[in-house]
Amino acid sequence: MSLSPTEQFTEAVLKSEHPLIILPTHPSKDALAAALALERFAAGLGKRVTVAGDGLSENLTGIAFLGTPSTALDSLAGTREFVLSFNTERNRILGIRSEQAGDEFRIHITPERGTIDPRDFSFIPAQLQFDAAFVIGAPDKESLGTLYAENPDIFYEIPIIDIDTSAGNERFGQVNLVDVTASSISEILFESIFSFAPTRIGESVAECLLAGIIAATESFQRKNTTPKALQTASRLIELGADREKIVLALYKTQPFGLLKLWGRFMSGLRWEEGLRLAYSVLSVDDFVQSRTRPEDLPDILDKVRANFSSGALFAATYPESPTVTAVVMRSADPMAAAAIASRIPGSNLRGDMLSFALPFPSGPDAESGLIGTVRDAITPTGS
Repeated sequence: MSLSPTEQFTEAVLKSEHPLIILPTHPSKDALAAALALERFAAGLGKRVTVAGDGLSENLTGIAFLGTPSTALDSLAGTREFVLSFNTERNRILGIRSEQAGDEFRIHITPERGTIDPRDFSFIPAQLQFDAAFVIGAPDKESLGTLYAENPDIFYEIPIIDIDTSAGNERFGQVNLVDVTASSISEILFESIFSFAPTRIGESVAECLLAGIIAATESFQRKNTTPKALQTASRLIELGADREKIVLALYKTQPFGLLKLWGRFMSGLRWEEGLRLAYSVLSVDDFVQSRTRPEDLPDILDKVRANFSSGALFAATYPESPTVTAVVMRSADPMAAAAIASRIPGSNLRGDMLSFALPFPSGPDAESGLIGTVRDAITPTGS
């Protein structure tokens, strides 16, 4: 009888000695909080855990109140060793030293006698440091950015456990904990951990998981807030999570730059009635003057959505290059976001947020292109 995904997750956690937790380039606060929860839970089981993500250090600032992982990496350089082996049956090695000579790294070997026979040497590629990888909140491997591009072997040499809520998830793991009906990744993770180790969910793990659920549901105000999400939150509070502290940290202490970008977005807010689309056209100067980045746009779109109940789609455009305009869009309905993404070639879907590019310079052409692209994507085929 085959194991369920939850049982396979349990087996992967228990068997792994050095698990790797991987996050996408632009993780949600839910994904970040879930990663911290899994890192602390696994560490509590005696595992040596590494959390990695392209730009992870900067992304973690958004949930700084939860603390940081014991080992957090922005890249996976130096994660594999190679062994230079020498057969000493006929000629022992008396000494060895190394030096960096320009672009060359040299190893100097002193044999006991005579010269060294090249046939006595062998070059052995060692195994990865990690024995399992838990990928959190990534719909596909490409969304991991340089972490995947520079280390593709990871996905072929160790078990991959894919944990996500996205309808567009490609289920690229050997184990796929993907539930599009869940309120959040943190809810999925709680159910998976609670099923085999309910007594090992300490206060710190519970707080991370509750923070992820609150962030994903916007403090239980979004449509993805199900009775199960509320029940899970109640359990986590019983386990020691401080809801008031989390809400205050997530929603009451906004960086000044983010507030400035929000103001610039709202000052240029436009409304397309037929599509129920609220959008704003931003410039490079908007980011420069507010000291923010395009990666901050999902938080801005969250704020707009929370204050614009009549909207269904919320988008921002900005110049990616002189001839290309980037679009970041959030939907009030994650299923609708998945449907739209499926009809826009080259789009990238993460939960209820999708991004895509328009082949126009920022301006009226790009604005018309955005409206036309969205209209085509939501118009039923054959109508």
